Amino acid sequence: MPRTLEATAGTAAVTARVRATLEGVFEAVARTADEAAHLLAAASAPAPGSRGPGSSGPGGRGPVTADLAALRPALHRRLGEERLVSGIGFVAAPGLLADVPAWLEWWQSAPEGAVRPLLLDLDPGTSAYSDYTHWDWYALPRDTGARTVAGPYVDYLCSEEYSLTLAAPVRVAGRFAGVAAADVYLRHFEAEVMPLLQGLPYRASLVNARGRVAASTDPRHLAGSLLKGPDFAGVLASPHPVAHAGLTLTPCEGIPLLLVTPAAAS
Repeated sequence: MPRTLEATAGTAAVTARVRATLEGVFEAVARTADEAAHLLAAASAPAPGSRGPGSSGPGGRGPVTADLAALRPALHRRLGEERLVSGIGFVAAPGLLADVPAWLEWWQSAPEGAVRPLLLDLDPGTSAYSDYTHWDWYALPRDTGARTVAGPYVDYLCSEEYSLTLAAPVRVAGRFAGVAAADVYLRHFEAEVMPLLQGLPYRASLVNARGRVAASTDPRHLAGSLLKGPDFAGVLASPHPVAHAGLTLTPCEGIPLLLVTPAAAS
């Protein structure tokens, strides 16, 4: 097989595996986003007999944390069904809920198949984690309006594991209401994709919209490091590979990651 065809076949195999690995997780995120939007819309609907939008939800209130408890059975089920998912839930936009300034309806896998809630101190006076809006897993879907891959990063908030977070925006009546998201331990993701990367006859890396390296066989670009240069988010919007500074950046078939390889290998 000519080298260019062999390289193209190898690239296609990697991008297809990345899609196969993460699409199920994104489907779980999408279902969570739809359910959260439905619950929030119902809680924000004008109460019977109200005269206008100032009265909303049961008794004329807006959505509260108790409304989000209805998400729990489906979140628990997804933790059992999606083998890559270590945590999943909905993260409310600050000010969305009437009874708290911020909230994560978040559940995690526990030993022996159990699940447990993530209990955080979100008091801005006492907690370093009270403002989560600057984290990529929140800011990227909020700012782009699209599903995103954040990380890898050490997830001090949830597990202290090196993780990826897959997230999608939640909108209610056209307004941003928060994000639905799921965590994937990096070691589990690497177990799926590294064998293919290692099988390529050239160095290769997977990077997200920020240029953060998610997996790599290039010793110059280790997982978690930043690859600088092109507009990675712009390249992700392209249906075709893009050449930049001796590299070829190939979108991963609808998954918000790019396969970065030497241009000579393409």
